[in-house]
Amino acid sequence: MLLTRRQLGLLAALTLMWGCNWPMMKFSLREVPPLTFRALTMTGGVLLMALWFTARGTSMALPRSQVARVFGLAVPNVIGWHLASIIGLTQLAAGRAGILAFTMPVWTVLLGALLFDQRLTRRAGIASVSALAAVALLAIDELTSLAGRPVGVLWLQAAAVSWALGTLLMRRSVLAVSTEAVTVWMMVYGSCFFCAVAAVVEPAPVWAGWHAPTWWSLVYGVFLNFGSAQIIWFGLARALPAQASAFSVMAVPVVGIATSTAIVGEVPQATDWLAALFIAVAIISATGRKSVPPKSAP
Repeated sequence: MLLTRRQLGLLAALTLMWGCNWPMMKFSLREVPPLTFRALTMTGGVLLMALWFTARGTSMALPRSQVARVFGLAVPNVIGWHLASIIGLTQLAAGRAGILAFTMPVWTVLLGALLFDQRLTRRAGIASVSALAAVALLAIDELTSLAGRPVGVLWLQAAAVSWALGTLLMRRSVLAVSTEAVTVWMMVYGSCFFCAVAAVVEPAPVWAGWHAPTWWSLVYGVFLNFGSAQIIWFGLARALPAQASAFSVMAVPVVGIATSTAIVGEVPQATDWLAALFIAVAIISATGRKSVPPKSAP
């Protein structure tokens, strides 16, 4: 299936938004506490998404019978992923955090085999070895660096595992609600969680102390990362071939590394580029055509 010029343009924009988001988040964290950052951007993003989908005629109603199921999906997909990834980002360079987070497709394959009896293929084995090589490379670099923070590597792997588990559960969930409504409500639960926890464990925000670039980075998080990127993805997801979606995921860490210097002044190391290459190989292998799809996927 060939992509249209419009689809290619939207896919490129989506990849840039997701890739630039890692250094943009790192920039925001210079003045905004991490959980407060998540609370602000997620709340603004979910409001934007709800308004957009409602204006297009998509019902956002959530029947009582679906509340517990959607909350159960929100725990790994939104709360676990966004909590572990933002904590990990506070300890690692933005480009490096993006690389580690996007081991998620490989964890999806491995957890599928462990929990849902999916057969592991040769491609899955190659993907696992490549992803492990990337994680080990960056972990060793953090361990041997005087200012290294290897715990950050563990946080990002926890985030990737949470996202992978959430993806597997989403594929196996039969819900009487549209995908758009499920996503909005999962983000509502996430927003409530981060607002509540930030209010308890972090000091009250000093709004007046935030500089203009920080505010613009928060606007980016609301309107581009949580808002526009999600809306674009929903518009493309049903029509995109698997190879195209895999490419967009594969390219995100590379964009994150490439833009980190301009946004936060980080200079990528050779190990970062090598790890990104390992992740690219892992994603290509894990999402290739010969991979066995989930048995109960719709």
